[in-house]
Amino acid sequence: MTAKPNPIELQKSLGGMHYPADKETLVEHAKKKGADKTTLDALSSMPKKEYDSPAAVTEAVTKKK
Repeated sequence: MTAKPNPIELQKSLGGMHYPADKETLVEHAKKKGADKTTLDALSSMPKKEYDSPAAVTEAVTKKK
């Protein structure tokens, strides 16, 4: 199970993101923004689909698997 990222760090790493965006785009954006390993791991573990808002991303990374 992937550790849940800090919600504030998650939102910082997604700042400036244009939606909708697919998982790969979100991960690359977070890397460029300097996201920590926990945040990157959580984004990488999300289902492969398009996300229409930061709230949708937050929901996807905080769901129990």
